[in-house]
Amino acid sequence: MEILHRGDLEQGGFADLREYYLVEDPRVLGDDIEETSWMGIGNFVYLADAKYNPKGDTRMHSHKEIDVVTFVLEGRLTHVGSLENGQDLSALQLQVQRAGGEGFSHNEVNPDDTENRVLQLWVLPENKGEPAGYKLYQPEWGKVTRVYGGAKNQSETFDSHTLVDVAMMKEGQSFAIEGEFIAYLTLGKGTANEKEISEGDLIRGQGLSFTAEKKSQLVLVQLNE
Repeated sequence: MEILHRGDLEQGGFADLREYYLVEDPRVLGDDIEETSWMGIGNFVYLADAKYNPKGDTRMHSHKEIDVVTFVLEGRLTHVGSLENGQDLSALQLQVQRAGGEGFSHNEVNPDDTENRVLQLWVLPENKGEPAGYKLYQPEWGKVTRVYGGAKNQSETFDSHTLVDVAMMKEGQSFAIEGEFIAYLTLGKGTANEKEISEGDLIRGQGLSFTAEKKSQLVLVQLNE
């Protein structure tokens, strides 16, 4: 198992954000990627851990043919845009926006006078020309919640063979998976495949066994062949 430490990366950013780029893929960014960033797996192409300045925002911008997963880790976020305009998200909530061929415009805003922290993940859709869509999730402590991917004959998540789960583990809780994975520990501390990991560690390998040493949130990407 390999580990990439957020603290070993240079911080970048744009608009009112300061962020670390942990996963970047030439399919969406061309040659404009950091040498230290990892490639994703499947259609998972981007992962950034960001802090917004007080009252900061991303500025209004548009996407097409990309699925955008936005996790609020600390503070709050107000979503402004063509999908579910005005939606307020609190800590540990997340939204998923499917741009499809229709596309969407959005601006993510920190409504508070203190910094917030947000994780953003991009996945390429498997089929072009899909309608735009929006989903909101509230993962619960003690559970592993699927927030992206799965079969076409269900509506809980946007369909894809690239799966995104959020593991909200209480102290001492464990879970295990088989197969190729890439995962990011956004909160907490634990043991992954007998190696200690802590907040800000990105890990990848074949098969994962994780035990939380304290309350932890692990964002997990794997493939459903």
